[in-house]
Amino acid sequence: MKYLQNFTCIVLQRRYLFQPRLSTLYYSTAKDADTKVQLAAGYQPKQVEQAYWERDKEQANLPQAGNRCKRGPYRMLLPPPNVTGNLHLGHALTATVQDVIARQRRQLGYEVDWVPGTDHAGIATQVVVERTLATAGGKTRHDIGREAFLEEVWKWKAAKGAGIVQDLRLLGCSLNWSREYFTMDEQQANAVNVAFERLFDEGLIQRRNSIVNWSTTLQSAISDIEVEVLDIKEPTTVSVPGYKHKILFGRIFEFAYTVVDGETLPDGSVEEIVVSTTRPETILGDVAVAVHPLDPRYSKYRNKEAVQLKHPFRNDTIPLVFDLAVDRDFGTGAVKITPAHDKFDFELAARHQLQPRQVFTKDGLILDTFEGFEGKLRFEVREMIVQRLDRMGLLRQVRPHAMQLPICSRSKDVIEYMIWPQWFLNCKEMAQNALSELHSGRLQIVPSNFEVEWDRWLEEGRDWCISRQLWWGHQVPAYQFTDAQGNAHWVAAASEQEARRKAVQLLGGGQQEELSLVRDPDVLDTWFSSALLPFSSAGWPNESYKEKYPLDIMQTGHDILFFWVARMMMMGLKLTGEAPFNKVLLNGIVCDAHGRKMSKSLGNIVAPQQVVQGASMDSIIEGLEQSLAAGVINEAEMEISYRSMSKMFPKGIQECGTDALRFTLLSHNIKNHFINFDVSACHTNKLFINKIWQAMRFTLGAAERLNISLHQFETLDGVNLGTWDRWIIGRLGETLAICSDSYNNYNFHMATAALKHFFYQNLCDTYLETTKTEINHRTPTGYIHVGTLTACLSWGLQALAPFTPFVASELLQHVPLNMEVKLSQYADSKLVAEINDVVGICQSVRQLKSMHKVSKRHEPKLTLFATNAESEQVLARHLQQIQLLSRCERVDLDMLNENSKHAKKLNLFSTAGALCSFGLSMNEDFGMTLAERDNLVQSNIKRLKRLATELQKYRMRLDNEAFQLMADKKTREHFEKRVKELEAEMKSLMPETA
Repeated sequence: MKYLQNFTCIVLQRRYLFQPRLSTLYYSTAKDADTKVQLAAGYQPKQVEQAYWERDKEQANLPQAGNRCKRGPYRMLLPPPNVTGNLHLGHALTATVQDVIARQRRQLGYEVDWVPGTDHAGIATQVVVERTLATAGGKTRHDIGREAFLEEVWKWKAAKGAGIVQDLRLLGCSLNWSREYFTMDEQQANAVNVAFERLFDEGLIQRRNSIVNWSTTLQSAISDIEVEVLDIKEPTTVSVPGYKHKILFGRIFEFAYTVVDGETLPDGSVEEIVVSTTRPETILGDVAVAVHPLDPRYSKYRNKEAVQLKHPFRNDTIPLVFDLAVDRDFGTGAVKITPAHDKFDFELAARHQLQPRQVFTKDGLILDTFEGFEGKLRFEVREMIVQRLDRMGLLRQVRPHAMQLPICSRSKDVIEYMIWPQWFLNCKEMAQNALSELHSGRLQIVPSNFEVEWDRWLEEGRDWCISRQLWWGHQVPAYQFTDAQGNAHWVAAASEQEARRKAVQLLGGGQQEELSLVRDPDVLDTWFSSALLPFSSAGWPNESYKEKYPLDIMQTGHDILFFWVARMMMMGLKLTGEAPFNKVLLNGIVCDAHGRKMSKSLGNIVAPQQVVQGASMDSIIEGLEQSLAAGVINEAEMEISYRSMSKMFPKGIQECGTDALRFTLLSHNIKNHFINFDVSACHTNKLFINKIWQAMRFTLGAAERLNISLHQFETLDGVNLGTWDRWIIGRLGETLAICSDSYNNYNFHMATAALKHFFYQNLCDTYLETTKTEINHRTPTGYIHVGTLTACLSWGLQALAPFTPFVASELLQHVPLNMEVKLSQYADSKLVAEINDVVGICQSVRQLKSMHKVSKRHEPKLTLFATNAESEQVLARHLQQIQLLSRCERVDLDMLNENSKHAKKLNLFSTAGALCSFGLSMNEDFGMTLAERDNLVQSNIKRLKRLATELQKYRMRLDNEAFQLMADKKTREHFEKRVKELEAEMKSLMPETA
């Protein structure tokens, strides 16, 4: 016996040439054959993660800067989280996707340069800090002044920025922290100033009056991405900041404009045109009424030279104009034109050379020029206008109307469209260049269906409003001065000194001392600085940036494809002459388990660390209270969140661990539009990881029983593997192939599914169970089983490591790395099909036992009835494994016929596919009533009917001439084989049901 043991170990230690080995792997420390590492009784995420960080001060877990790899660099940029709070699940998804890519690329030998950073998030941060000031001392930013307010924001950034970095580290992100940036640090500020100055000097940035999304609460323009749309189906009251009561929306108003010099109708009324509007408060700024030129209701006015309408609140008239853009189906087909407060009207007025007339101030009050309404809130004036129209006899109808109400996502105010002086960047040429990158094939967008979105956003090439009326952000590097004639001019410069030099040069010389420069107090849109990140984070405008530019891939959420990704492409091409990346990978939006987008308004936001560490309801409430105190949420959102969390997690959130969170996030197809995250699925994956943990404990225990170390196993080449050993190695090879293909195509969910199936169904539930007898008896086959288990755990964990770095690092201490296995030798589809049939039989047996509560004390004995001689040969090869997997005391094999010596001893009978039917006999402790026996027969009759129906469908297809002509040989053979299998299975059931 000792000779056989030594011989087996020597064979397993022989070294053979193998495929290229992994150059970088996250295992904790190298272990020699004599070193023992204790493994806890069960998987405990907290302890595993703490040990990961403690080992070698992170040196063995994370890549080190300066280590050059043969395959060259691979560059990525983490989308910078806002400094307005902790990481949310959307951040966790993106960070995990990129970390998996980074770890897999390092395994392939690349030197990954993955850059971290945080975004100053102009509007979002200013709103939160203002809310904090109001909560703490009842003060506004205007009370303390700009300089003091910015100091408060920097304090907020210092506190929250550190928390975000900590969250990313805890998530296991292997970022290059030596390159960490903040979008308002010195390097980024310089890049922003230089970019603005160059674009301004080229004439691409100009200042003009134009209509923008305006928040009267913030008193600033905001971008489209910060506008939420509230769908209103019927009259609905909505809370609006600054109003004591809710405002009613969801109505359409029809009122009349009388025609100047119009006809007097037979009933004595004056000729009029009735218009429809959802915003009667803007009547004060109407400059025209528009109709479609082909609308027959207004055809009589087409031939008139000019049609004027009397304005009901101003002592003037407005024209009737014809425009093809008017929707004839909206209301009466006649619409009022208010270009100062409506985007559609603004464009229409420009076409007809109509001058806008502003109604509201920047804080949403009526201008003093409108007597009787001046200084009043816009929505209060709405009701006054309607009442006045009614008294004037001009109100025709008020009725319910479905509408979309634009809401500021930051202040929850109703967006007002306002004409305001702003800085605009001309994007037309840059947008065309960005389109060319895609159309030429130089740029790839994954998934490809978003190419349509890329085209849709960029084809128009609209000007970009890049200024915001805020205090927090990059102050616009533009200075205004006045010439001798009193004309105002602007220059762009990084400093006042440089601006003065440019101004003097523009004026043709003169005395600099007399020149008064005033810097624009506005700040730049946050997206402007973010659009520079691929090259500004690499050191641009310093020429050294070229060493770290461009990126190899840009990965982010699909919701910011235009707002960030397209703008990075435009700015990169414009300012560097080279595309910032050639591949874009877009992930979906993380929603809750019910498919609802996570938001403060729904109160369903779950933080990653709540899932990782677990959270009681008390701690969840405490976290909400802290967010309320910090100004992150308001009291209404606090109440909603409390109710929502209490309903979703009445007993709190179970601890899942970081690995389970990462694995769960990437178990979804990240390319889907929405990703529904279920915390219970995360806990299920924690149990899955524990299953692997227990497999490692079993293997270590088996090695100890055989008096060997797992690190002695170096190769399986030359070893006479058994049938089931070859099968599991073949399953390992197929799993690794799926993982490799999934990485290449970014189908991470297919890799996680393959790994879960391999570890759970193939390795733990099947192969490992079949090894116990040989290992317990210390046979030579037992040594081979342990070697096979070692190979499966080593290579399987290495494939799992990018998804679950913590547990992989812990468990890989116990097994040799790069154990030599020629996987291609074990690809055997016939063997796979055979083992699948056998496993299916065992599952059927266990199901029947479970259904009738058959336990070990009943001493169940299994009899297999082969349908033919070929089936009998197959089953005979696997009787030992069937006994172990079906958990029976004994297994007998017989042919299916009426003279079977075992048939009369059976307590239970069923079928298990085409190979066989089976029966179970138990001791006298097992009692089966007549009713239970009848139920069993009825169950088999139902099964027989189902098989007959399926058989009929297959026979109909085979008998169809068109099918025979069109189906290929492989398909026909599959159908013919399935018919034979169904006939055999039905035959095995018929004696029992007769």
